[in-house]
Amino acid sequence: MASLNALPLAPGIRARFVENVNGLTMHLLEAGYEQAGRPCVLLLHGFPELAYSWRKVMLPLASAGFHVIAPDQRGYGRTTGWDDAYDGDLNAFRILNVVKDALALVFALGHRSVAAVVGHDFGSPVAAYCALARPDVFRSVAMMSAPFPGPPDLSAGGAAAHSNASTAPPKILGDLAALDRPRQHYHWYYSAREANDNMRNAPHGLHAFLRAYYHHKSADWKANRPFRLAAWSAQELAKLPTYYVMDLDKGMAETVAAEMPSASQIAACQWLTEDELGVYSAEFARTGFQGGLQWYRCRTEGTPNADLELFSGRTIDVPSCFIAGASDWGVYQKPGDFEKMQTTACTRMTGCHLIEDAGHWVQQEQPERVTDLLLRFLRARDQA
Repeated sequence: MASLNALPLAPGIRARFVENVNGLTMHLLEAGYEQAGRPCVLLLHGFPELAYSWRKVMLPLASAGFHVIAPDQRGYGRTTGWDDAYDGDLNAFRILNVVKDALALVFALGHRSVAAVVGHDFGSPVAAYCALARPDVFRSVAMMSAPFPGPPDLSAGGAAAHSNASTAPPKILGDLAALDRPRQHYHWYYSAREANDNMRNAPHGLHAFLRAYYHHKSADWKANRPFRLAAWSAQELAKLPTYYVMDLDKGMAETVAAEMPSASQIAACQWLTEDELGVYSAEFARTGFQGGLQWYRCRTEGTPNADLELFSGRTIDVPSCFIAGASDWGVYQKPGDFEKMQTTACTRMTGCHLIEDAGHWVQQEQPERVTDLLLRFLRARDQA
């Protein structure tokens, strides 16, 4: 790791490694580390992202008096100690083990609690289970882009009975494939052996693939105008953009290539410049995507995450909030989850915020607005 180039970080953000974190040597970005005793804020990224995804909100949070920590999660970036083999042990990537990673990191840094755990995309359910499993440590939770509907319900037959993208019965796959325009769901595509190679060795190159992927899911792609779906059915899911419900005969590389932004659009993209995108393309060129894809396999195969059923009937009782882009289909991709989060899963939810002019990468597209909402949440959480 000593041969890696230094990340382009603003003054006040440092990168370092912490050893013996639940079997990992964890790479993290850190701000507000100069003074001991500061309350901690833990930032958990999603797919396909890195700790670097939080670069625009870390310094403002630190300026407000917090010790801000953003790790490369298991399977990503410069964190090591995980197996990148498709046929490796999936149990290492199950949600509760990733929660254990977060807990071990907090303790390794000398904290016994965090003011808030904040998770984006696949980091959102990890943050939710942090708060669900250890509310004594994770004193509040902010979920971003992926609503949390609550743990699997044992009374309904456990995880296998949940009618959402992560645990739905395979019948939905056949129904999607049987549409007049045959389709496939991206969770199961990401679970296939060929997904990593398709993206890592995309025909137009990895850098171009990531540019198209991030553009396609952002507010810059003007067709992102999300709405609630009526049901978990093939006909309704087919209304989702192709980055979620793909054409059956295309991989993700081919899917997003069709939406590649123009040279002028790329030049105008201030939320993700070419130099910033180069950080992602360099890291994923080195590691590939399989580490992050194993998280999806834990969902679609079900068994590794079966231990989530232990929390059946339990709610998140610490203060919580939800933040997403108004142009983010992630809010509605699993029908009913957005509503369940607010009505049954979280008992002390302070608000759900959909930010205009932001898509899925909300903390990068609109960092000032996200920072403002997080600070308001942090200041008000004790009154929630």
